[in-house]
Amino acid sequence: MKFLVFAVLYLVYPFSFLFPRKENKWAFGSFRGAFNDNAKYLFFYCSEHCSGIRCVWLSMNKNTVSEVRRLGLEAYHIASLKGIWYALTSKYWFFNSYTSDIMYAFSGGAVCINLWHGVGLKRTEFNITSGELAKRYQQRQFWEVYYHPESFKRPDWFVSSTPFQTVMFASSFRIPQDRCLELGYPRNAILTCSQQQREAFVERYVDMSTRRLMKKIADGGYSKVYLYMPTWRDSQRNVFVQSFDLPKLDSLMRERNELMLLKPHANVIVDEKEFGKMTNICIVDGKADIYPVMPYTDVLITDYSSVLYDYILMPDKGVVLYLYDYAEYIKDRDLYYPYDENVVGRKVYSFDELYQCLAEGDCSCNAEERQAILDRFWGKTVNINASESLSQMVLSGKLSARL
Repeated sequence: MKFLVFAVLYLVYPFSFLFPRKENKWAFGSFRGAFNDNAKYLFFYCSEHCSGIRCVWLSMNKNTVSEVRRLGLEAYHIASLKGIWYALTSKYWFFNSYTSDIMYAFSGGAVCINLWHGVGLKRTEFNITSGELAKRYQQRQFWEVYYHPESFKRPDWFVSSTPFQTVMFASSFRIPQDRCLELGYPRNAILTCSQQQREAFVERYVDMSTRRLMKKIADGGYSKVYLYMPTWRDSQRNVFVQSFDLPKLDSLMRERNELMLLKPHANVIVDEKEFGKMTNICIVDGKADIYPVMPYTDVLITDYSSVLYDYILMPDKGVVLYLYDYAEYIKDRDLYYPYDENVVGRKVYSFDELYQCLAEGDCSCNAEERQAILDRFWGKTVNINASESLSQMVLSGKLSARL
């Protein structure tokens, strides 16, 4: 059945080039039909500020469509008649990963703008040389190619941040470097805006469960709030905190009147029962948008995740790099740049070291090292409103040409 569905989509794709696409129709979508990341934040901005533009969120997930509509914004299921129509007649497509975030088969003739989902060190797409994805990009195994045509469709434009990152992304997606737009990311505006702007955004767009979490932080009077966000690992599909002694950590947090938020990757399956007895450790839904919460935390605990680079955009925040599987990860994972030379934060390599670090309470970043990383990964984009800049480029016609 899957084979036949893809066969039909391959037949549909050429016809998508025949539909006239309208300059004032912009389609947005995200990975696996979700409502998140850079496309979400750009969609909010464009819906509010781009008068005369029809901004439509398209998704294969009915719950996502309902969520967007509850906010008073336009959304359709991609398999509905209106969803198909807007996909085929929108000139500009904005997505977080691939055209499959909307629907690959309907993308012919659209100007495809890949917003991606973070700067970082890991090799992506055609730069990958090892692991499972090498079967797709290097070995070109038939089923990998057949079931992932979106991976081989080059974006017309790609959002980057600095020349340092553009070199990597251009080769990853097989596009010229001048097709990379060094603007930074729409989602980071919530981290760098004023408190007044942030509160207005929360009031307008943030869901109640996230607001309850923010209220818990505000009402708790905690002396410090930690946020643990590790990168995705296959080994964490069913076990999220295998590297933690939760009772011991919770006791420390309670003694110090501190709170720790644990945010798993969206693909991780978490048994929340193991957190039931914790008082100062709080599990956050892996699919929740944590960005509105991040400004109200004090220290990020992460590892090889690109969230590090977003987090340090906020001054006076601490970072702990918990590298309990460093030797194994570095050996098995393709990195485009050397790890140690391109991160900032206090490094710990075991739970005992992590515990000692938190007990001492010194998680601050070296100011000079932080600035060097900011310059390398963000450069001038620190002061750019990515949503405003990108939408203005589209409205002015600068991005109308396809690759």
